[in-house]
Amino acid sequence: MSQESAKTILIIEDDATTRNLYVRGLEAEGFHIIDAENGLVGIQKAQTYLPDLVVCDIVMPDMDGYSVLHQMRQDPLTAIIPFIFLTGSDHKLDVRKGMELGADDYLTKPSTLEQLLKAIAIRLERQFLLRCCYGNQSHQFTESLPPATTSSVTAESIFPAIPQLKEVFDYIEANYHRGITLSNVAEAVGYSPAYLTSRVKKKTDQTVNGWIVKRRMAAARPLLRDSDQTIEQIAIKLGYQNACHFSRQFRQHHGIPPKIWRNQNQRSQVFSHEKPQVINTTHPQSEKYALLGRG
Repeated sequence: MSQESAKTILIIEDDATTRNLYVRGLEAEGFHIIDAENGLVGIQKAQTYLPDLVVCDIVMPDMDGYSVLHQMRQDPLTAIIPFIFLTGSDHKLDVRKGMELGADDYLTKPSTLEQLLKAIAIRLERQFLLRCCYGNQSHQFTESLPPATTSSVTAESIFPAIPQLKEVFDYIEANYHRGITLSNVAEAVGYSPAYLTSRVKKKTDQTVNGWIVKRRMAAARPLLRDSDQTIEQIAIKLGYQNACHFSRQFRQHHGIPPKIWRNQNQRSQVFSHEKPQVINTTHPQSEKYALLGRG
């Protein structure tokens, strides 16, 4: 495994033979395995152990795999855990239902241990790379911004706290200054652009591109107000190819061009910090000084 330590995987499968087969096979590959014989026990163990990944059968008594996934996605503690379905059906509607609930992959039984290992490796590697990307890029970009930018703009103040979309917003936060598009975000989180657009729009009433622009605009304001960088320099720093594109989106977002916004806000900031002159009223020529102060 490429990760630095053994990963914990939760297997939820009601068939004991299949469950034990996967448990033994994955343990032999170095994974730490937790298993559950039904959906209810699976949810409890997911909340208790917070595994790195869940493999879950769909057809189970009492609670099926769809219900397990739905409950996990509603709980902030388990909402972003990668989730792989195992099912005997390859019907497109079944696959679509699982993906709409937030499943990360879908394996049709009978599937070999090698197929499961490959699916697990892909999901864990993707999550590992994304976490590295978020940490490194966010740190590097934060260091390059003026103090006012880093102190006044945070991801929490911009993006809604929706656990199912945390991976999406984390990626935007780490990469909005790199000229990313919907396709980049969709590829990073493992969904098609059309599906991701529908999912984000349904939960936030805004598109993925809309969130990218909103994050860029939030970073643009402190740069315009608190730095002496040109509009072109700020545009490039925020991921735009040219100042025209940035200015057009800024005007659509704020109602005025960035140059006018900068003039208005820099002027008000200067006035608000201007210190009144001190007049020595005890001096015999204080009236003269006072008149000079008003000149």
